[in-house]
Amino acid sequence: MELIKDGKRIDGRAPDELRPIKIEAGPLYRADGSCYLEWGGNKIMAAVYGPKEAIPRHIQDSTKAVINARYNMASFSVEDRKRPGPDRRSQEISKITAEALENVILTEMFPRAVIDVNIEVLDADAGTRCAGITAAAVALADAGIPMRDIPVACAAGKVDGVVVLDLLGDEDKKGDADLPVAIAPRSEEILLLQMDGHMTVEEFDEALELALKGCREISKLQKEALLKKYKTFEEE
Repeated sequence: MELIKDGKRIDGRAPDELRPIKIEAGPLYRADGSCYLEWGGNKIMAAVYGPKEAIPRHIQDSTKAVINARYNMASFSVEDRKRPGPDRRSQEISKITAEALENVILTEMFPRAVIDVNIEVLDADAGTRCAGITAAAVALADAGIPMRDIPVACAAGKVDGVVVLDLLGDEDKKGDADLPVAIAPRSEEILLLQMDGHMTVEEFDEALELALKGCREISKLQKEALLKKYKTFEEE
């Protein structure tokens, strides 16, 4: 199966084009902050609770808040029904998400506290860790958590020898490489950088630049979603 033909990908996109993205800030009433995100075939819900006292006390840090990120894929989110509950992949993504977010949250403002970040993947079509971080960032901003910046994530990769932006499911499974990146957009400080597969140094540089370009575009959508929510709130 050819994944790129006549310069176009199987969904009709150009190599440097993002999938359609829709972001809604604050859809959950009971969470302190929340976000619903659709990104291509991905559907993600993120909810933030806290800061609140960390219990049990032995998990408390007297100098800063603990970021407790939980990434979970619903059993119906993938083609072959997933076994419910955490697996190694979910635990790994939860850990790197917490580390990426901790680098921008002003955790020192909340000693002995915990901030819970829940990311639920309702429908999966590649790039869920990037979509999860992007949704979690909007939920954190919606909760009023102080941050140096609103983090954002996007992936690039290599398919049929061509460097492309924002891989979809078939490209992720049958492509040559995948490069998820998360940044703090104002400084473009890298918060997360992983790679699966093989690329030359030149291809890696091209993929990184493409991922950064994607992050800049998505960062605008995050801010638009937050502004839309608070404009609606003021009008009401």
